[in-house]
Parts: sequence; C-alpha cells; structure tokens
Amino acid sequence: MRYIGLIPARYASTRFPGKPLALLGGKPVIQRVYEQVCKALDVVYVCTDDERISQVVEGFGGKVVMTSTEHRSGTDRCYEAFTKIGEDYDVVINIQGDEPFISCSQLESLKKCFEYQSTDIATLVKPFAFSDGIDALKNPNSPKVVFNSRMQAIYFSRSVIPYLRGVEPQDWLRVHTFYKHIGLYGYRSSVLREITALPQGILEQAESLEQLRWIENGYTIRVGITDIETIGIDTPADLEKAECYLKEFEKLK
Repeated sequence: MRYIGLIPARYASTRFPGKPLALLGGKPVIQRVYEQVCKALDVVYVCTDDERISQVVEGFGGKVVMTSTEHRSGTDRCYEAFTKIGEDYDVVINIQGDEPFISCSQLESLKKCFEYQSTDIATLVKPFAFSDGIDALKNPNSPKVVFNSRMQAIYFSRSVIPYLRGVEPQDWLRVHTFYKHIGLYGYRSSVLREITALPQGILEQAESLEQLRWIENGYTIRVGITDIETIGIDTPADLEKAECYLKEFEKLK
C-alpha cells in the first residue's frame, strides 16, 4: 500500500499564535514534527494557509502545499492538500503539527490498521495509567474511547466512558482500563473524500469531536494501541515542558 503523510499547520491559534514556528531545541516545532514523520513515511507534506510557515518548511528542505484559510478542521485541510498534490496513494495519514515527539512505532501501528479490509479510518489510543489520577481521566480536553472486540471504535467522548456503576471514582483506574484518544488519523483516500462532504451530526455538535460524525455515518474506525505518551504543544507553557523532555528524548535515539 502507498501512504502519504500530511501535517496540517496553522499560524493562527488562540492559545499560542505562531506555534508551528516556535523554536524547540533550536528548530521550529513544525520541523521537529516533519523530521519525525519522515522516519516512517516516504512522502510527507506540510499543508498550511500561511506563507511564513511555507517559507520555513521550504527553508529546511521540506515539502509544503498551500491551502485555504477557511477550513474548520485538519481533516478538511488534508483533503484539499491531497487533491492539490494530485498523486495516487491508498492511505492518507494526518499528523498534528504540534506533536514533535511522534514516534515511528506509532505511525507503524496506524499503518497496520489498514491490513484489515474493513478499516475505513484508523487512529490510536493509549491506556490511562493509575498514576495519571482521576483528574486526568475526567479532563474534558482528553477525549476517551471505547471499542469493540474487533478493535473498532464504538464511541469517543469528553466524558469518562464507560461509567463504572457501583464503583467509587477514586477506584475507577484501579479496576478498569480506560483509553485516551491520541489525535493521529489515517484514512483510505476514497473515504477521506467522502467524510469531508458530510454535514455535522448531532453527536459531533454535542461533543465537538469530528470523529463522531464518521461513526454517526457508519464508517469503521479501527484503533491501534500505543503505550507511548506524546507531548503536544498547545500553549507556551507546553513548549517549556517540551524543552525539558527533548533532552531525554534525544538520549533515546
């Protein structure tokens, strides 16, 4: 199968304007992401709506495609970029532009999901650890996932799912394995075209999670499990934490 990696990157951000160009260990964040993805995929593009990002990507030798400023999601931006690139690939992998520590093993796990013909879309999940604590489990900014015995997602929610009836919340992580969603996606190219044409559904509007639109319309989302904790950069404070983590990360290479 032929895979292409697309990294949506916007300059505008409410919590961290210019985030893709912020320096992490002397390199722009977007360059860190790009270099990690290139270790697992032969073809990688940054898709952006900002000339400043485009210039930086071209400056470090990366591939870039300009997209509209009107997109509401990274998925929509990926589809426009894919159509502009105009080459034939079986699977499009969407990597968030603020995940500089994405690993090859995570990308390989995502690719393996497409060995199953029933897979329309693939994503990753990570088990919550008991040490994460109940506050991390309840955090609405960390969506949870439940899936069936075939490793197909049943539902994504900002609430804790499943609810453990008769068990005190402080014991939930002790008696059950909960899974957090890792925001990495793969789509069969034909499916990517279809899902970007879908209107928002009731579930997506309720939870503000676009993957619920796909489930609501009958698409199969296969999940792969990872034990690797990625560090996304949403705020300047996250960048400071990433600087500290980078030192340890470099030692593991």
